[in-house]
Amino acid sequence: MNKRYLTTVSLLFLLINLSNAQISQVSFLNRDYDYGIQPTNIQANDLYDVYVAWRNAFATPCTNGRYRIKFDTPTETVSEGVAYGMLLSAYANDKQLFDGLWLYYQDFSNANGLMNWKIDGCSSVIGQNGATDAELDAAIALMVAEKRWGNAGAINYQNDAKALIAAIKNHEVEANTNVLKPGDAWGGSVNTNPSYFTTGYFRVLGEYTNDVTFWNAVANKCYNIIDANLSKQSAVYNLVSDWCEADGDYSTIVSWAYNEGKSYYYDAARTPWRIAIDYVWHGHSKALEYSVLCNNFVTDKGGFDQIYPGYNQTGVAINTTYKDPTFTGAYATAGMSSSTQSFVNNGYAELKNQSTSAYFGATLRAIYMFALSGNMYNPLEAPVLSITELNDFSFEIYPNPTSDYLFVDFKSSRPKTIALYSIDGAKLLSIPVNASEIRLDIRHLNSGIYLLNIDEESYKIVKL
Repeated sequence: MNKRYLTTVSLLFLLINLSNAQISQVSFLNRDYDYGIQPTNIQANDLYDVYVAWRNAFATPCTNGRYRIKFDTPTETVSEGVAYGMLLSAYANDKQLFDGLWLYYQDFSNANGLMNWKIDGCSSVIGQNGATDAELDAAIALMVAEKRWGNAGAINYQNDAKALIAAIKNHEVEANTNVLKPGDAWGGSVNTNPSYFTTGYFRVLGEYTNDVTFWNAVANKCYNIIDANLSKQSAVYNLVSDWCEADGDYSTIVSWAYNEGKSYYYDAARTPWRIAIDYVWHGHSKALEYSVLCNNFVTDKGGFDQIYPGYNQTGVAINTTYKDPTFTGAYATAGMSSSTQSFVNNGYAELKNQSTSAYFGATLRAIYMFALSGNMYNPLEAPVLSITELNDFSFEIYPNPTSDYLFVDFKSSRPKTIALYSIDGAKLLSIPVNASEIRLDIRHLNSGIYLLNIDEESYKIVKL
């Protein structure tokens, strides 16, 4: 795996002032995956910008520290959105939001320990029973949280993760078939959803719970279903249907879905991302096989900028009047299986260019950008970064934003070096510091974003 971007500034920590929520530290580890290649054209502020925009648009507080994610109908929240938010906040080291989302998830869980899928704001259940994709994302997010913050606080992430994984196994995998059900109250061999097939997760769940044989069998069954669906429906490239039976036939119980679940539409669109994770984490041959189909489809269509939102299984576009990162970004993540750097870079560039205000597309766009940048890594391989360890190096930068002076208050007066950079990497000053507090006069600077570098780590500063 090649080293990638951010050679001028490191983004291990970013101090940010985010709407009304005060977040002291957001971390982007930018890890190199064990397999595949990653974009080299990611800019220093990309992850910060996409995370801030997503959080400000969709995360909203309830009471007692709870948070929810606004759905298409902003007064509603779905478990899928809560779990997506848990993934983003865990990988971004946003403990305040993560804990609030997990508490919300638990507040609205059913008797099986799985969140009811739709909630009216902060108050009541309006859609009962679990959705398996939400549970799987939440379980992985809890594992990331354990690595980030340990288990000594108010939430024992490890215990909660293992309890959730057990509930998924007992209620959302069909007994005796290894077929992943779409929820705890329906589906199985008669109906499943390929975009829920988090095959890379399953290998991690197995190792985490010492249940490798079971979870590997679930992953293998997922690939069997994908192969059967592509073969039986004479699908081109990677175009699985939104819903299907375990033998690959179309499901007969999703008449409410677009085209009765027979198209590669807003459910199936996530499948390339789900499978790409199995490849970049584990290098699995079936994940590579599917990802190559995705890459070939993009090439056949003329590039990432020619991907449209939805296709029938013969490859005919459903709508060519707009673009959607839900589709483009999933293909961009699959592109990490390519051996051509320009192909991978083109996928990232097109994804970054396709902004949207819609809940689904904006949230997945952020997740895809995290994945492409190395910020959706295997939690079992992540370094432990506990709050205690991080606080050993903590300090306060204030006020931020500011129009005149910037203060940096350190815990100690040990020698350190401070430098200030413009957003394009030009060094504006560099000074040694031996005091516990300094004041920087930035009145002469133009309004905009700057990077304050302290002992080789960089922090975002906003000059008003």
